Amino acid sequence: MSGSALDSESAAVAAGRAGTGGILVAMCTCLVLVVASVSAVNLAMPELAVDLSASTTALTWIADAYTVALAALVLPIGALGDRLGRRNVLIAGTVVFALGSAAAAFADTTSTLIAWRIVMGIGAAMIMPGTLSTITAAFPPAQRDRGVAVWSGFAAAGAIIGLLAAGGLLEIWSWRSIFVASAAVAVIGGLLAIALAPNTRDEERRPLDHPGAWTSAVAIGALVYGIIEGSEAGWTSGKVIGSFVVSVVALAIYAFLGFRNHHALLDPRLFGIRGFRAGAVTILVQFMAVFGFFFVGLQYLQLILGYSALKSAVALIPIAVVVMPVSALTPRLTKSVGIKAVLSVGLLLLAGGLFALSFLHADSGYLPFLGGLVVAGLGIGLTSAAGTAVIVGSLRADQQGVASAMNDATREVGAAVGIALMGSVFSSHYKSSLPALDQVPPEAAHAVESSAAAGLQVATRLGPQGEALAGAVRSAFIDGLSASLIAVGVIVAVAAFGVSLHAPHNQTPAQ
Repeated sequence: MSGSALDSESAAVAAGRAGTGGILVAMCTCLVLVVASVSAVNLAMPELAVDLSASTTALTWIADAYTVALAALVLPIGALGDRLGRRNVLIAGTVVFALGSAAAAFADTTSTLIAWRIVMGIGAAMIMPGTLSTITAAFPPAQRDRGVAVWSGFAAAGAIIGLLAAGGLLEIWSWRSIFVASAAVAVIGGLLAIALAPNTRDEERRPLDHPGAWTSAVAIGALVYGIIEGSEAGWTSGKVIGSFVVSVVALAIYAFLGFRNHHALLDPRLFGIRGFRAGAVTILVQFMAVFGFFFVGLQYLQLILGYSALKSAVALIPIAVVVMPVSALTPRLTKSVGIKAVLSVGLLLLAGGLFALSFLHADSGYLPFLGGLVVAGLGIGLTSAAGTAVIVGSLRADQQGVASAMNDATREVGAAVGIALMGSVFSSHYKSSLPALDQVPPEAAHAVESSAAAGLQVATRLGPQGEALAGAVRSAFIDGLSASLIAVGVIVAVAAFGVSLHAPHNQTPAQ
């Protein structure tokens, strides 16, 4: 019997009685849970700032603690799933996620909420790798592309689904309802996985790369810590500089050991492949921009335009309306004009959208916001599909597990760094743009400096003096928003220039 026939037969056995449709339902439910939990909490930021007296730095940690844990652990836990069984690890992940989310719903301090967000991130790292690898392992070759396409669609739509669900919940209940709902969906996802998904694993038992797991986790965690704390402690403070040094050293150790390890989590040599490197950089900066923008952009809609949580989520739907058809057209474009052109133009459009949004002011309204959103959406549509395709297409058939892991890791690292960077730049510029608060009671002044949401609430309690304070808070918010958008826009533009120089013109089939 031929290898392809064996592959088809083993996949059919793996699919079992539930069939491929059942596997898709289970895996995509779990996938949406993970992705939605990155974006959903951003809608609750104004309420969290007031209810828990959270500073902008604390809000950044609430958003990013989950993402950092997910980004740091997705590669090593994915390798563990390959060995122990992907469904086994995924189901355990839904239990961890559900417990962390349920506990987060009862948090009464920012530090407690951050701690439980970390637990949720650990659960997410146990869930996410198994969603795609189960599909690729269990689907027959003839149906595998369809399965991956459906997975990709839900991965892209998950953020918007999370925002809409959170917006609906916040219209009726408090921020705590988001975590209660997440816990319930985690339980449902785990039950669906038990009932519908097979337990696949890698037949070749490779040794786990323990040094690679530790050094990669330390590198990511230290980098994000330094970026977030930079706005609070100062960019030249010892702990901030020390965290950056630790990150660089950990990354260097990872690369050093990786060149000598035949079973590294992610072989550093792969970055010598032009297409692989270009795709990784593209996905990294794209998710840096998208999730960093969610963190600050949603607060613009709520605090400056006065939108409700649900209306804010609906206001972002146009980005999905643009991304989906552009993503569908991208394969044709790459064939006609080449990968290099699609990637570089897509990144330039994304940077252009961010720069356009940086010109917003307190009286801009929604239409200028929509214009920047549409331009950025065009760029996201081009870069998302082409970036993933060039990563996958750069590696051989027997390296597709690595390609999937790289795609996941770059998404999550980009999201973590983007939230940290934009949150940190926003916080430092917001504080520096506030006027002297000598006429405001000390406790109220501290609240104003902590976050824009708290500042606007303080303004409502000061009578005639409050109107001037509210205007100052909005102006400072816009300064922070513009600075954070420009910072990430410059990074995206530099990436576009690098891709235009070094990306391959066409996809070269891997040998």
